[in-house]
Amino acid sequence: MGGGRNGLEEALAAYRESGKEEELREVMRAGKRLVCYYVRLFSAGSLDEDMVQAGFEGLLKAVKKFDEGAGAGFVTYASHCIMGEIRHYIRKENRYYRPGCVAELQSRVERLVEERLKECGEPPGIAEIARVLNVKEESVRAVMRAGLVPLEKGEIRTLKYESFRLPIEDRILLEQAMNKLGAMQKKVINMLFFRGMTQVEAAQELGVNQRKVSRELHKGLQNMARYMEEG
Repeated sequence: MGGGRNGLEEALAAYRESGKEEELREVMRAGKRLVCYYVRLFSAGSLDEDMVQAGFEGLLKAVKKFDEGAGAGFVTYASHCIMGEIRHYIRKENRYYRPGCVAELQSRVERLVEERLKECGEPPGIAEIARVLNVKEESVRAVMRAGLVPLEKGEIRTLKYESFRLPIEDRILLEQAMNKLGAMQKKVINMLFFRGMTQVEAAQELGVNQRKVSRELHKGLQNMARYMEEG
């Protein structure tokens, strides 16, 4: 993206000097490659038209608000604005369940992009993103489109297994299994396994007897096991 970087900054300088609409259009043309990079990253390789529009809105916002004295180069600043508008669009359009561990992976991608922009002014490639997230390269696209489309089982897979840590595909399956449970079963399993409470303590907090907690635990674990076996 190096050549495009220089061209974009030159186009911005020309527009700021003249203020002409034609020069602004040249900034938009010069910034198209940058916009398309982030659209492809966040839309799993495709160029969603609405997302492209959001990206150009971010670029236009960067042109209007960029302060040369702030220390960051224009490409770095524009990248933040483009990502911000795309993320805003995605938040509005998300219609499908995202496991919490997948949402965290998405946040890690965004943080990595920001770090690389600060360090070298260039966003990371898919191979580097996959290495940092410890997922296979083909899984990066599935991570970024989660929420916009349904997440398929096994679509996101670990690159290298780590001791004493569940691989991402198992963590996703566990969260998906939890999501299939009823409200009471979720509460009971969360209290007993994630908050470390006893059945008596859980019963007191829920306002039920201990036998009810035991029954909900048994049914919840059975349902989770059934779902995970199907996966």
